[in-house]
Amino acid sequence: MTNQPLHWPGGPLSGTAHLPASKSEANRALLLQRLAGGGTLSNLSEANDTVLMARLLGQAATTNHLDAEDAGTVMRFMTAYLAVTGWRGTLTGAARMKQRPIGILVEALRTLGAEIGYAEKENYPPLTFGGQALVARGPQTELAVRGDISSQYISALLLVGPTLPGGLRLRLTGDIGSRPYIRMTLSLMRHFGATATELPGEVIAVAPGGYRPADYAVESDWSAASYWYALVALAPAGSAIELPGLRQESWQGDHVVQDIMRPLGVSTEFLADGSGVRLTQTALAPAPATYAPLDFTDCPDLAQTVAVVAAALGRPLRLSGLHSLRIKETDRIAAIQTELRKFGADMPEVAPGVFEVQPGSFKVDGQVVATYEDHRMAMAFAPLAMRGPLLVHEPQVVRKSYPSFWRALAAAGMVVD
Repeated sequence: MTNQPLHWPGGPLSGTAHLPASKSEANRALLLQRLAGGGTLSNLSEANDTVLMARLLGQAATTNHLDAEDAGTVMRFMTAYLAVTGWRGTLTGAARMKQRPIGILVEALRTLGAEIGYAEKENYPPLTFGGQALVARGPQTELAVRGDISSQYISALLLVGPTLPGGLRLRLTGDIGSRPYIRMTLSLMRHFGATATELPGEVIAVAPGGYRPADYAVESDWSAASYWYALVALAPAGSAIELPGLRQESWQGDHVVQDIMRPLGVSTEFLADGSGVRLTQTALAPAPATYAPLDFTDCPDLAQTVAVVAAALGRPLRLSGLHSLRIKETDRIAAIQTELRKFGADMPEVAPGVFEVQPGSFKVDGQVVATYEDHRMAMAFAPLAMRGPLLVHEPQVVRKSYPSFWRALAAAGMVVD
């Protein structure tokens, strides 16, 4: 149990900040490389989730017990991979992972012929695999899967679809959350030689035939970039920072942070040589008379960061599309509300599914931010150190996605004791 003290010594923020690679791209690419039987991956993320994914893929051939720890993507993707390869054993996770539902994915895989059971609680990890290789029934198996719980279920099924004898036809029902992540999955599948087509009626058709080896360079992480947008927004006037490795044409849904943060005082310039972006602090856009909800359905990982920035800037803001935040590393809605209150702000639910950032008398003055074993809570609140001294509890949680975060802040001039 430790606290990370932070404060900004003064003056504009400037320089270059190095980002981790996208763990969303990396974890998909690692699985595709394994299913394709080859290919070279470069710029793999140093994030624990990616290191863990690579390790479990390697260990699956030699052990009957695998631990996905607190990594939701790893748990969901490995569940589909282990099913399609006929693995026998138990896939478990951390205590919080055992509270995150996986029944929708398991039932879909069972329909395809997988032998998966629950070792403890129905619909939740740990999972047991009976060694029955996943075999699609008929020329092409069609599944209906809810899209309003987690796009990772959908991506997991799509990733193994080309390995099925008849391919896969996936019909998505209900509201579709995090759609850019589904399209990232499809783009990477095509890069590794699969044929996957989006059809009318929320249907995705995946042809059989497997994958072929391909090389791929992983892009830097736009989710990690969002914390530098926050730092620039809250820094002294004249601040700017360069972020290498980000692409103007990105498969990552969180690249929309550049649009979300523009009215909050940060402009984005893509460098002429294609090497990344330059963020520059600008004037806040005039506050509108009324606030339409800003919808985070397709980019839920940005919600915490944007809520904190809006509160610190004294800018009321309405947020919607936060339903998936309840089943993340923690209940992120409750966590944001609790921590904002320490600074004099709040984020109550003002209509069904709509939350309003109410800045109140916002002040940063040595508060201790709890992180709830959630990497994004630590990094979303850390930029508040631009406005006053701050302590972040259990700072090591950033290892999940951005292990070098505190070192990067120190390199940019933050006093990180």
